[in-house]
Amino acid sequence: MGYSSVPLDHTHDPHRRSWVASANGHADFPIQNLPFGLFSPAGESPRAGVAIGDEILDLAAARQAGWLTADAAPGIATAGQRALNDFMASGASQRRAIRLRVSEVLSEGHPASRDAAGVLHRAADCIMHLPAAIGDYTDFYAGIHHAMNAGALFRPDNPLLPNYKHIPIGYHGRSSSISVSGTPVRRPSGQQKAPDEAMPSFGPSRRLDFELELGVWIGPGNTLGQPIALANAADHIAGFCLLNDWSARDIQGWEYQPLGPFLGKSFATSISPWMVTPEALAPFRVAQPPRPDGDPALLPYLVDQDDQQFGAFDVELEVLLQTAQSRREGRAPQRIALSSTRHLYWTVAQLVTHHSSNGCNLRPGDLLGTGTISAPTPDGLGSLLEISHGGRVPLDLGAGESRRFLEDGDEVCIRARACRTGYVTIGFGEVRGTVLPASGIVHNP
Repeated sequence: MGYSSVPLDHTHDPHRRSWVASANGHADFPIQNLPFGLFSPAGESPRAGVAIGDEILDLAAARQAGWLTADAAPGIATAGQRALNDFMASGASQRRAIRLRVSEVLSEGHPASRDAAGVLHRAADCIMHLPAAIGDYTDFYAGIHHAMNAGALFRPDNPLLPNYKHIPIGYHGRSSSISVSGTPVRRPSGQQKAPDEAMPSFGPSRRLDFELELGVWIGPGNTLGQPIALANAADHIAGFCLLNDWSARDIQGWEYQPLGPFLGKSFATSISPWMVTPEALAPFRVAQPPRPDGDPALLPYLVDQDDQQFGAFDVELEVLLQTAQSRREGRAPQRIALSSTRHLYWTVAQLVTHHSSNGCNLRPGDLLGTGTISAPTPDGLGSLLEISHGGRVPLDLGAGESRRFLEDGDEVCIRARACRTGYVTIGFGEVRGTVLPASGIVHNP
């Protein structure tokens, strides 16, 4: 089923309001959004929920209250659930059915509002978890402006390698070190060698960086040996989140040739906890920007007209930085980048199709990262590597502070909004992470 066959419906109606008062006008979670996640009320076990304003709808409790029938929410509304993998595997029709029913019971005037005790929880009182048990994680390199900027630091005359415009570039990351928003990030130690140093040394990274990315959750998988056709790729996407793929540029720079990223990337990846569904993003789909004149024609398996017309998104991405000093002085986080998913060179469906094109089997709960999404302008660069021109030009933060790369105590926050005239703006929540000092280095006795 392609994008054009998924019409907008009454859940997208901008006049639709909720009896949950905080949802009306909420910056991220109005009733037009309804993202899924895994949460724990205070002292209780994890369970599936839906974000609505400043509250979380407990799907297990909603089912027990009769708001959801067993056939409308099989699996997802069971008590004590610790991951949404089965829900992701159930596919688009099941996801849409639950979303439609949740939208109905949360709409203004529904009798459910008279008996909401125990079904809604204040989000501020709950703990959020990773929504899925992530079996595999793959990070792509689909932001062309980031690829150009990073490449120019090392190859000024030829920033893009010859394969970039032919093939979605990616590498297999480390799923065990993916954490939910709010989890601190320990500065990694590793082997590094600056160009002016004769020998490598081992120690804490001196060039720690963030990366502004969109995460893509895989829904139904594919059988090993059976690729996913581009026309069907949208059916294998369960939803989206925000992703910060922290990078130790000095460790990465010494180790990545010839096999690519390893310890410079595997120490931490942070994601936002809510899975924003393809249905919620339907009003914000746009055409993929046309390939510039002179770009090579794509091989047929990466070409689909429906994907080119509807496979991109108009989502604004924002990066905020708060230093330890600004926190002590009570100053607000400072925006250091404003970008958009419009700047992706490849659609997310193309990433899914290429990933499976050799027969690789994707599984429910797998996570893909788009790669750093930078804008073509200086105010939209998605990493400090680009903002500081490889560490040569510090970013002035005011109040006597500047940054070439992240320092201990810095907190990076990524937010996103999908906006379009005639529709209610929806958001992704946020992904935050604070840098902690490196742990002690253990030497052999």
